[in-house]
Amino acid sequence: MTKLDLQAPHHPAVLDQWAQRNADLQLRIADRITAFAGSMQFVYLHAVVFAAWMLFVEKSPWPALTLIVSLEAIFLSTFVMIGQNRQADFQQAKADKDYSTVDRLLEENTELTRQVHALTKEMHQRMLGG
Repeated sequence: MTKLDLQAPHHPAVLDQWAQRNADLQLRIADRITAFAGSMQFVYLHAVVFAAWMLFVEKSPWPALTLIVSLEAIFLSTFVMIGQNRQADFQQAKADKDYSTVDRLLEENTELTRQVHALTKEMHQRMLGG
């Protein structure tokens, strides 16, 4: 992480998401599992465990290993869906915040434009005497 990354302000929706995740033990656990399951260490660990299982624990066609891998896939897909749902919630919160900010700025700009127009009309009337 660079100095610029540390100094960059974060979107309020990002800060809210971090606070929510840090406040909930279940979400912190899900984050850690998802982070590990999405890493190369996970791949390497499974390659070693599966090879050892196939060579030393069970003979072909590996029915227990198949069951274990199927159950693991079910749980990991659940963690992926949890992450996707949280990401969708985050994107919606960010979009809502962006919309309200843009809407507020549009109202401010419209009011400033009206004031500039009124001042311009007043200056024309005073300068042209009409």
